[in-house]
Amino acid sequence: MSRLHRVTPVPSDIEIVKAHSCLPISEIASKLGLSPDELESYGPFMAKVKTKIPANLSRQERGKYVVVTGITPTPLGEGKSTTTIGLAQAIGSWLNKKCVAVIRQPSQGPTFGIKGGAAGGGYSQVIPMETFNLHFTGDIHAISAAHNLIAAAIDARIFHESTQSDIALFNRLVPKKPGKPRVFSNCQTLRLEKLGIDVNIDPDKLTIEQKKQFSRLNLDVDTINWNRVVDLNDRLEKVKIGLSPSEKGFSRETQYDISVASELMAILSLANNLKEARQRIGSIVIGNAKDDKQTPITCEDLGVAGAATVLLKDALKPTLIQTLEGTPVLVHCGPFANIAHGSSSVIGDKIALKLVGPDGYVLTECGFGADIGLEKFIDIKCRNSGILPDCVVIVATVRALKTHGNGPPITPGATVPAVYLQENMELLEKGIVNLETHIRNIRRFNLPVVVAVNAFSTDTQKELDFVRSRAIQAGASDAQIAQHWELGGEGAQDLANSVLKVCQSPNEDCKFLYDLKLTIKEKIEIIAKQIYGASSINYSERAESKIEMYERLGYGSMPVCIAKTQLSLSHDPTLKGAPKDFQFPIIDVRVSVGAGFVYPLAGEILTMPGLPTRPAFFDIDIDTETEEIHGLF
Repeated sequence: MSRLHRVTPVPSDIEIVKAHSCLPISEIASKLGLSPDELESYGPFMAKVKTKIPANLSRQERGKYVVVTGITPTPLGEGKSTTTIGLAQAIGSWLNKKCVAVIRQPSQGPTFGIKGGAAGGGYSQVIPMETFNLHFTGDIHAISAAHNLIAAAIDARIFHESTQSDIALFNRLVPKKPGKPRVFSNCQTLRLEKLGIDVNIDPDKLTIEQKKQFSRLNLDVDTINWNRVVDLNDRLEKVKIGLSPSEKGFSRETQYDISVASELMAILSLANNLKEARQRIGSIVIGNAKDDKQTPITCEDLGVAGAATVLLKDALKPTLIQTLEGTPVLVHCGPFANIAHGSSSVIGDKIALKLVGPDGYVLTECGFGADIGLEKFIDIKCRNSGILPDCVVIVATVRALKTHGNGPPITPGATVPAVYLQENMELLEKGIVNLETHIRNIRRFNLPVVVAVNAFSTDTQKELDFVRSRAIQAGASDAQIAQHWELGGEGAQDLANSVLKVCQSPNEDCKFLYDLKLTIKEKIEIIAKQIYGASSINYSERAESKIEMYERLGYGSMPVCIAKTQLSLSHDPTLKGAPKDFQFPIIDVRVSVGAGFVYPLAGEILTMPGLPTRPAFFDIDIDTETEEIHGLF
């Protein structure tokens, strides 16, 4: 059995980072033609980019747009982020093309939990790695603050409506200052408009019934869908608020989600500019009124949309950093890849595509495997941006393909079974069907696909060549073995050349999977049958009721963002390979009106993971003399 050439021993990620020096961020910015007044510095190595966001970009004026996705992964991941960084280094440093990678900001939940950071790995990492994996420029904290402000506004409004008379509530909402008339605020004017009341009316001339209608949202507590958030893995799945004596007996059950699951994160990722973000935040539906119509109650009705947007003003700007080889990287947003679309921002992509120009390249990635990430990237994100990719790169590993050949489970924190550390063509031949299915699914969008076989030290040449051959037979434009983890950009040159070659042929036939005019059920059926391999859909009574309500309220024309496991093409994480002819369950359906999608749940989806028995924070510490951080991967 022949082996690939290896650089041994390979130092740890943190050792590699410490051996490299960051270039001044002004030098990275100058590569893109950014002037100092277009940057807001966060120290010498990071800066927010405040350049004007392009409204529209034609193919002739923008760079080539490449999206990186993956096969159905193991719980350890298959190196999608590492491949994105390695490929960017190959294009930028070794092929001397203008190139920017646009990636997501990592959550502190995985960082301190079990997965570790999201800076890439080996010699394909972004720096400064420690800062990137921790607070960074505070965007996720801003999202947490804005989200929890809305949550506080909900409970405050319910409390005050329950303890005050109609007139007292109105007088507090529209106070009369000494010597000045009452004046409606902007958000209150919008509420008058929604209620069909003359927005120019003198507040004191409203009738008692109009004042009651204006002041009382009458939110049905059982319909509230807005929880609180924190950017850590914590056991806060169910909590009870309002237990202090001052709450006068008003209490209710709620829960916490992880911050990256916030609808605000999805909104920032999908908005094209600040104005659109403000509109989307205002249209967030936090529950329904207790009336016959189940009237949606929005953040605008609460009067909190403007303040929430103010907290997010700086978070709307992407952050510029660099790779180990000095390739520019824009970091922006990090939405949960189950209940949201799991991609970095439209704003980041548009700015990058403009900066690199028609001869440059922008690499972005989408969450989890192509069944979840790429489908949502095309049908949700690309609909919002109006920009379709020129090429798809799908990352595959021999290890993951062997699991799809019914190899033993891989458990985080446990020793990898020996079968994955030696040649086993039987498992690989059975599992290759997963890659082949993903390739065929990508081709449904009429997109060219290049396979990146992310090589591990335990892979044999025979195994790697087998994957390459079968990938091309399945419809890939090319497939290349990539060694970027141990060799950096140099190890991804063959992959980079294949991507550049594919991008030279204009692809004008890219299409969406479904038409937005279809019903919610029709869209679910297309995704489940064509992408996942299901034979039929089974809806719970709750899901049926929700779909009826959402279509009646006018949400039926939104894209569908199915929440399901990332560990199988199906809804069942134990079904490996390419399952067929199974019944796909929809247990519930929810809507993110601000983000602009309906999300059906195919099983219980955890939005607040707990910490494992042996979390990553055990290894993280600081040298109090040098202030060096240890143990952060």
